[in-house]
Amino acid sequence: MYIEQGYKGNEGLWKYLVLPIGFIGFMVWNYIITVNSGVNVEDAMQQIIDQFGSNLVLILLLAPLVVGFFVVLGWTLLVHQQSITSLTTSRKKIDWKRIIYSFLLWGAVTVLLTGIDIYFSPEKYELNFNLSKFIPLAIIAILLIPLQTSFEEYLFRGHMMQGIGLMAKNKWVPLVITSSLFGLMHIANPEVEKLGLGILIYYIGTGFFLGILTLMDEGLELALGFHAANNLITALLVTADWTAFQTNSIYRDISEPVLGWDVLIPVFVVYPILLLFFSKKYGWKNWKERLFGRVLSKEEFVAMTDGESDLA
Repeated sequence: MYIEQGYKGNEGLWKYLVLPIGFIGFMVWNYIITVNSGVNVEDAMQQIIDQFGSNLVLILLLAPLVVGFFVVLGWTLLVHQQSITSLTTSRKKIDWKRIIYSFLLWGAVTVLLTGIDIYFSPEKYELNFNLSKFIPLAIIAILLIPLQTSFEEYLFRGHMMQGIGLMAKNKWVPLVITSSLFGLMHIANPEVEKLGLGILIYYIGTGFFLGILTLMDEGLELALGFHAANNLITALLVTADWTAFQTNSIYRDISEPVLGWDVLIPVFVVYPILLLFFSKKYGWKNWKERLFGRVLSKEEFVAMTDGESDLA
């Protein structure tokens, strides 16, 4: 009953609209400015990096989302008067073991798959490792990237998932809306300019994967760990001149980017395998009910939790 955890706070339509509208408005404004600027995003990014350094640029890119993380938590506590635990999970307390397990699993898979690709296609990569530059990057990335990814999880799979679910009274509507918006949020990324709108299949597909993880596991923990590992390991391991994160990573991808099957494989092969793996590990059942079932009314939720719901 993850969506129903929203009943533990003070509800109200406007309380669920302010943050999403503000963030989406910011992203739309950013996209319009980018499209109409007439400036090549890749060239502009390189000029900024040449002038200020990639570490400072990374901080500037992450800073608004890091601030957003604390805004979402503050909004939850002060406006919704809801606990961070109930925004995170339907369990009595946040399961940190789930977060760490998901992080380590996807981190290991990412390193393995990247290593295989480097081994079989060495011409696509060049060694970029410089210890004096890598250490500051690692410190910045380890401190800020988990906050950036947690902001996106708490906003989309937490705040918006619960709010839309309570209003729609079902689970598939918030799954579709949050996953689609999560993918479209990346439309201003330099990867989209380089590869075209087809790359949004990957971003939207990732949104659906994280949304399904959240609904099936009745909490954000697995999504939090996966998302942090995905962004952090990528920032430290491989960079390219046409990606959002251009860092002093260990390797640099020097190949000419092409939109191909490698975009579809994670969405239609890797993610389903991961869902199957997690379902076996955590004993997920009732897929239809958890993904497409109705959301209980407040009265039903109170009755089912037998007065232990801690409703505000």
